[in-house]
Amino acid sequence: MSEAALRREIVAVAQAIDAAGFCPSKSGNVSARFGDGLLITPSGLPYARTQPEDIIHLALDGTVLAGERKPSSEWPFHTAIYQARPEAQAIVHTHSPRATALSCARRGIPAFHYMIALCGGADVRCADYATFGTPELARNAVAALEGRKAVLLANHGVIALGGTLAGAHQIVSEVENLAGQYLDLLAAGLEPAILDEAEMQRVTERFAGYGKLG
Repeated sequence: MSEAALRREIVAVAQAIDAAGFCPSKSGNVSARFGDGLLITPSGLPYARTQPEDIIHLALDGTVLAGERKPSSEWPFHTAIYQARPEAQAIVHTHSPRATALSCARRGIPAFHYMIALCGGADVRCADYATFGTPELARNAVAALEGRKAVLLANHGVIALGGTLAGAHQIVSEVENLAGQYLDLLAAGLEPAILDEAEMQRVTERFAGYGKLG
């Protein structure tokens, strides 16, 4: 994909998650690996007004290679994830309401539904808390993402990574859906039936065959 096309796709995904209500108060961010670095949404610019030329080109050490605006304040976890996970080609971060509510209880999402496998494993973990935009948050996110494609950030939000921007967008949207279902079960006083590791492995293998984990 050309740089121009990738910039357009980043803007499209950012505007889609904003329209879905996942980015209150200009929160959240989107990036894609590009060359030896990444392209990332800027800080503080409403997504409805964001244009492809507003996207920032960063090196993996955080150096701005091109762009007039400041990169997202969360660039440290984007660069840390790309360095730790060579297969990751895109990252979507949101403050979607149901998943963020669950993160504020510092509670992950267990395998109460087989769609958890879309997130790369048998659960969605909740990473330890750290202040936004810090190297500590980046380290916590990378650790909790081991073997996974999504993570809740304690008292903060959600990160999803994928082999494509569309894949990362799909995962972050499904995390919000699953978080809502899980919270509804808990609110009803019901104890979710948890699928075992063997079943989750079978589901993961079937998803891979259907090409659902891009």
